[in-house]
Amino acid sequence: MSTQPESGSGPVLKLMLGAIGVVYGDIGTSPLYVMKESFAGAHPLALDEAHVFGVLSLIFWSVTAIVTVKYLAFMMRADNNGEGGSLALLALVTRIVGGPRRSFLITVLGIFAAALFYGDSMLTPAISVLSAVEGLEFAIPDARHYVIPITLAILTALFLIQSHGTARVGALFGPIMCVWFLVLAVLGVVNLADRPSVLLALDPRHAVNFFIIDEWKAFLALGSVFLALTGAEALYADMGHFGKRPIRLAWLTLMLPALMLNYLGQGALLLTDPAAVANPFYSMAPSWAVLPMVAMATMAAVIASQAVISGAFSVTRQAIQLGYLPRMRIIHTSAREIGQVYVPFVNWMLLAFIVALVLGFRSSNNLAAAYGVAVNGTMAIDSILLMAVVILKWRWSWPKALGLGTLLLVVDSAFFISNATKIPYGGWFPLVVGLIVFILLTTWKKGRALLAVQVQAGAMPVEMFLKSARARLQRVGGTAVFLTHNVDGVPSALLHNCKHNKVLHERVLLLTVRVEEVPHIDVRAQLEVKTLAPDFYRVFLRYGFQDDPDVPEALARSDEFGPTFNIMDTSFFLSRETIIPGDQPGMMLWREHIFSWMARNAATSMDFFQIPPNRVVELGTQVEI
Repeated sequence: MSTQPESGSGPVLKLMLGAIGVVYGDIGTSPLYVMKESFAGAHPLALDEAHVFGVLSLIFWSVTAIVTVKYLAFMMRADNNGEGGSLALLALVTRIVGGPRRSFLITVLGIFAAALFYGDSMLTPAISVLSAVEGLEFAIPDARHYVIPITLAILTALFLIQSHGTARVGALFGPIMCVWFLVLAVLGVVNLADRPSVLLALDPRHAVNFFIIDEWKAFLALGSVFLALTGAEALYADMGHFGKRPIRLAWLTLMLPALMLNYLGQGALLLTDPAAVANPFYSMAPSWAVLPMVAMATMAAVIASQAVISGAFSVTRQAIQLGYLPRMRIIHTSAREIGQVYVPFVNWMLLAFIVALVLGFRSSNNLAAAYGVAVNGTMAIDSILLMAVVILKWRWSWPKALGLGTLLLVVDSAFFISNATKIPYGGWFPLVVGLIVFILLTTWKKGRALLAVQVQAGAMPVEMFLKSARARLQRVGGTAVFLTHNVDGVPSALLHNCKHNKVLHERVLLLTVRVEEVPHIDVRAQLEVKTLAPDFYRVFLRYGFQDDPDVPEALARSDEFGPTFNIMDTSFFLSRETIIPGDQPGMMLWREHIFSWMARNAATSMDFFQIPPNRVVELGTQVEI
């Protein structure tokens, strides 16, 4: 079930406004640096009609192919019960493919796409805010020494307020971004009026001619042109919040026209005044408007950064729910906005890396060399996963599916190979971040599977426990809930409690919480109860990976296990395993040490499942893997 139905709980215009404020922040700040990087970056181009028209044609047709066709027309149809994003798409494809062996490659690709997102979530705030603040150098040349400190101050303030959430200021995002896009369009039209012939650049033959006259530089220019596409994946990732129709309408009626008018205006300005290449965006505005433009661009950059930071929190939450990361402290910052969460560990980790990026690269030109590689990798993986949906779910004919797949992968591959030339100059950074996150995600998933095998191997069968121990133990009042991953044997916490305390509560629940590969599960279908013996039950709680587990609330809804559930008469017993790396087959020793470290630093089930601390008893055990 989608978090936001297609019809919406409010009018489409309201949803469009929200989408403009949240979804399009990243792609909406691209005009700050795309043309500048294309003509004054690492591979500068001649400021003549052939090259300007060629770059503009590449931008227009790339945006059309990737954003309008790939993401709006196709990717948004490949939804997982209304939800989008790499992990949601991975869960959908895994269900379609079926079987661990058949889905192994798909799983690896999907996890790596999610891992690359963290590299992007570090680079986007750094380049967006830095490129906006660099406008001060254009307005006040003596202010160049203050660009880095101001950028760091803005970014630090942005991360300091994350714990308060964006619910209060979220309503402002849409109007601010609407004004921003209107300003982009007006600046474009004003400069385009001086050289209306630039409109001819929309003819795809100019892109072809660019490759004919300067094939190597045209190929390298694809790396700069790709910067106009960064943020396109947000259309898909945020689909569940706003619905398909509002996102599509916002793009076609405002975003696409405004962006293209601005790019065309910058092209017209460069042909009229080649000296504007130092900063084509700010050169479009009259001198009196530069400082207001810097302020507005900074606000737009902050909004773009907020969107990707919130995305990092959301991806982390999904990864935890799907079992790829250990439990972390997650704070909900809004009672009404779905998915607005704050993850302190991720927040401060991102800030530390972003500060290092700004201090290390020191300019948006240098950051542009690192930007794009991670996003491009995610987009290419999205294309591969889409092909699995096209063939296995939509049942397209092979010629039709291969035609679409070939077109998408050729475009993605061309951009990826061009972006690969950036790797020695900073493009390595998001790849290294992605690789580290990928190792952590896969290590945790594999380690939990090995741990489950070890725990299950040493567990006593429930039937044996009920026949032997249950009758001999003294019964005490109240309810005992034992959380366990093992759906067959007796939880180790129950055995330890019987061994040391020599009592058994009058009502016992063996509770297993499962997270399914769908975004949401209806509350009526979440709870399943099996009676193993009088007053002895096995309970299954099922959640979607976008749901928030609340164990006491779910148990209180049911009357399937006797008297009404009373939280003040209930004790929750949790097992805390201490992982001991050993020579057991399964993982390399260094990965076992990583898994052990992650397990030691994981949040407890008490916090994650919203169990009152004063109702929890933790019992530890050592497990060698």
